[in-house]
Amino acid sequence: MTRKTTPNEARQRPQRVDAQRNVDALLDAAKSAFGTLGVDAPARDIAERAGVGVGTMYRHFPRRSDLVVAVLEHEIDACADAGPALSAAHEPYDALTSWLDRYTEFVATKHGLAAALHSGDPAFDALPGYFWERLGPVLDALLEAARATGEIRADISAKDLLSAVALLCHPVPREGPEYGQRMVALLVDGLRNPRD
Repeated sequence: MTRKTTPNEARQRPQRVDAQRNVDALLDAAKSAFGTLGVDAPARDIAERAGVGVGTMYRHFPRRSDLVVAVLEHEIDACADAGPALSAAHEPYDALTSWLDRYTEFVATKHGLAAALHSGDPAFDALPGYFWERLGPVLDALLEAARATGEIRADISAKDLLSAVALLCHPVPREGPEYGQRMVALLVDGLRNPRD
C-alpha cells in the first residue's frame, strides 16, 4: 500500500516554475485576504486575487488549514531571512531594532489567525515549534552582535524578547496596531545598556 503524500511534503518537492508562481501568488493573496476578511475568506476571493482558478488553489492547498499553515510558515521564513540581511547592511544595534520592527509588524498583522491557531485543529500543532526554531536563532545572533558592542543589556534572551513583543502586540480595545508598535518601541529603548 502506498503512503499518501501530505500537503506539506508536496509543497517541499521541486515544482515547475509556473506551479511555484501559482503557489507564491496564492500565498500573497491569502495573506492579503486573511488580513482583511479573516481566515474564513472565500476561496473564490483568494483565487481571484491570485489570478488562478479555485481548482488550482485546492490542488496546492486541499484544506483551509493547509493554506493557513503555508501562509504563516512563509511569513515566519521571511522574517527569519531578514535577520542576516539586516546584519550585513547595518550596525548591530540598528540591525536588531530594524529586525524587531519587522517582527512587530509580523506579529501585529497575524492576530486574525490566532483563533484558527487555537482551534484545536492538529494541522497547527507544529507551528509553535517552527516559529521558535526559525526565529529564536536569528534573534539570538542579532542580540549577541549588539551585546558585543556593549550597546544593549546582557540579561535579555531571544525567548524573552519574542514573547514580550508578541504580548505587547495583542489588540487593545479602541487602539490600532500603532499602539502595540509604540509599546514595543519603549521595550526596545529599555534594551540599551544604562550609561554610567
